Amino acid sequence: MKTDLTDTTASKINKALVLGRRAIGTPAIGMVLTLVIVTDEENAYDALKAASDAAHEHPSRTLVVIKRVSRSPRDRTKSRLDAEVRLGADAGTGETIVLRLYGDVVDHAQSVVLPLLLPDAPVVVWWPVNAPLDPAGDPLGALAQRRVTDTYACEEPVRELSARAEAYAPGDTDLSWTRITPWRSMLAAALDQVDCEVQSVEVEGEEYNPSCELLAMWLADRLDVPVRRTSSEGPGLTAVRMATDCGPVVLDRADGSLATLSIKGQPSRAVALKRRETAELIAEELRRLDPDDTYASALRYGVNRLNTPGGPADGKSGDGEEAVAVPAPVETAAKAPAKKAAREKAPVKKAAAK
Repeated sequence: MKTDLTDTTASKINKALVLGRRAIGTPAIGMVLTLVIVTDEENAYDALKAASDAAHEHPSRTLVVIKRVSRSPRDRTKSRLDAEVRLGADAGTGETIVLRLYGDVVDHAQSVVLPLLLPDAPVVVWWPVNAPLDPAGDPLGALAQRRVTDTYACEEPVRELSARAEAYAPGDTDLSWTRITPWRSMLAAALDQVDCEVQSVEVEGEEYNPSCELLAMWLADRLDVPVRRTSSEGPGLTAVRMATDCGPVVLDRADGSLATLSIKGQPSRAVALKRRETAELIAEELRRLDPDDTYASALRYGVNRLNTPGGPADGKSGDGEEAVAVPAPVETAAKAPAKKAAREKAPVKKAAAK
């Protein structure tokens, strides 16, 4: 069931929801959260499709906030709210309300969204594109327990990661981090199979893919070893190579779907490591609404610490050849002896995926 409301208000939208539920014979509300999607007209369809697929696992009320751009100064002074209410088969397992904001009301989207939130239910805000630099400080982000961004959609993803680290607040997360969950699980499982000390790591992937940086920062943060970030043609992450005192541990995925795990002294194994759709990523993020401390720790490690000071940031040497060797650890002279002593006392280093 679909109801179109032009030049409407939040109270009229709530009334349309009640009348719609009665018309289709489902007066009770069985949803577990409110998902607010803040996007533009161009990306609204894809974001709503992903949210609808994720709603099969997490029945929710989905509010799609589309801020329309006014074409003239006169239009900017005319505030208007148009809504599209979808229930039943048109909304999947939950409720969907598409909100189109015009004029001055664009700057007060939180006032429109607030009366439409489910009572006593958590709120998640997702920006598929054009996320604010400080999600927690955004008026819509302030309403949520969980704030989801995607640095992969930014023009300068690596710089965006630094901005996210500076503005991080508990509850922030990023789909670029969610994309590497299978990689983190596989690498942690691989290190559980060996009794060795990791000495250095190389993470290889697309040049402008922030998931590669996040995985490299996670490994550097958890293992306390030098991590080298190098570039490849992709797709996405292509390989992680860990040098240990027992031999190399390599997880290589050249085609974006099937990876090969190689551990010295063991036969190579093929493991499923396909690139996941946005709906799967959103569904994973909605499974947990508490702060992700592991993401926060990796993010705050800093992109600039992945390579040696003054060294190539794109994994290439000065003559254009691909750099293979992993650089020395980035640490001060005062801290280096202490870390070396600590490693001698505890020779086994393993990753712990939380």
